[in-house]
Amino acid sequence: MSSAPPRSPTPRPRRMKKDESFLGKLSGTLARKKKAREVSDLQEEGKNAINSPMSPALVDARPEDTQLEENEERTMIDPTSKDDPKFKELVKVLLDWVNDVLVEERIIVKQLEEDLYDGQVLQKLLEKLAGCKLNVAEVTQSEIGQKQKLQTVLEAVHDLLRPHGWVLRWNVDSIHGKNLVAILHLLVSLAMHFRAPIRLPEHVSVQVVVVRKREGLLHSSHISEELTTTTDHLSQGCQHRDAFDTLFDHAPDKLSVVKKSLITFVNKHLNKLNLEVTELETQFADGVYLVLLMGLLEDYFVPLHHFFLTPDSFDQKVHNVSFAFELMLDGGLKKPKARPEDVVNLDLKSTLRVLYNLFTKYKNVE
Repeated sequence: MSSAPPRSPTPRPRRMKKDESFLGKLSGTLARKKKAREVSDLQEEGKNAINSPMSPALVDARPEDTQLEENEERTMIDPTSKDDPKFKELVKVLLDWVNDVLVEERIIVKQLEEDLYDGQVLQKLLEKLAGCKLNVAEVTQSEIGQKQKLQTVLEAVHDLLRPHGWVLRWNVDSIHGKNLVAILHLLVSLAMHFRAPIRLPEHVSVQVVVVRKREGLLHSSHISEELTTTTDHLSQGCQHRDAFDTLFDHAPDKLSVVKKSLITFVNKHLNKLNLEVTELETQFADGVYLVLLMGLLEDYFVPLHHFFLTPDSFDQKVHNVSFAFELMLDGGLKKPKARPEDVVNLDLKSTLRVLYNLFTKYKNVE
């Protein structure tokens, strides 16, 4: 007969401390429930304000965006704008550009608003673009330290941009508050000022929900925020408009006539090498035809080791176009208004400007 298994000792009840009494637990529970209810009510109040008749679109407001002090204001992008393909393209182009600039720093930015708000990445980006060194602490954890660093970085940005007439649509609070619209305005301005080798999508606008607390209630409204305008403004900054701006804006019907004339002009010379152009914006984008055309117009042979005959990267194409621009300067032409990057990025207006410049000087060359 087997013996019964030994019984485990019955645990003795632990004496309840004074603050763990029934009344203590009850008061603590009630306080937590009251606080949670207040937070829940405030969030619901914010959502009701956002979804009011004046703001019919459903907005995914973060809890911190609806917990406002009296007369405090917050802005957020309407989700329908975030889903817009052109907005997504703008974010991706800027994100890729920032990562390209910072590749040697071993910095990888995944989310603009989460990675740029504290000034750390912005500092490295500005130092790389401007070739300067900012006198700021490398790492700051406190909110005060982050804002001080961000203030120094933004002041350096403003010193660069203000003399050129840029409108500054951001500040320390908006950047540190992870306001994506402000961050995008900042990056677009930097990309344009430093003539980044990227193509920003045109006419990108977003609907922004503005929430303000007045007399204990949240009030919301929608405004449209323009992030980019035209390619010419993006690539040329504040330069003066010319005949091609007028042509594109007011006489697009004459564009085909201009293109036909330029195609006839370039083929008159390229045909000598058994080459023919049918599409101006694409066939000159790698710079090869531009280099060969300059050799034909100036009647000299361009050594093949000076350019890439079959370029297979963006940088090689930019090199070719830049080299062609140097040949134009050597031939007595003015520096082209277009950038090499614009030609490589298939910007038709930029390509037409370059070719028309050649046509004006060499139209009578046989």
